[in-house]
Amino acid sequence: MQFVNQWLKVYAIYITGDYMGDKISYNDVREYEDLFKLAPAFLLERFAKKNSNIVLKFKSQILSHISDLDDTQKKKLDLILRTDISVLQAVMKEAYIKTKIKQYKILANPKYHGFIEKNLNELRKLI
Repeated sequence: MQFVNQWLKVYAIYITGDYMGDKISYNDVREYEDLFKLAPAFLLERFAKKNSNIVLKFKSQILSHISDLDDTQKKKLDLILRTDISVLQAVMKEAYIKTKIKQYKILANPKYHGFIEKNLNELRKLI
């Protein structure tokens, strides 16, 4: 259950982060770095290696979280869902280079593109 809450917080980083225009940057997630570190890197990588659909696994918790979003947060979530995964991964790579936080490195890894895509697609279905 702790991991579920941590993953929701990771999604919340994207949802609540400030952004400029229609482009996401490292500055959008910088202030939430502690949240990325809440999910142990080894667990995140295990889910990514297995290409797990964690959104589906934790659907009820995510739906509850989504229902609490205000209009601004929903717009920011929409921006994330419209952003190309390679762009999101580039932001994660930049974040890793600047911080050496392993979770960023995992999410930036091109071999986990499918993991991110699967989970963002599942999130799109929920909203």
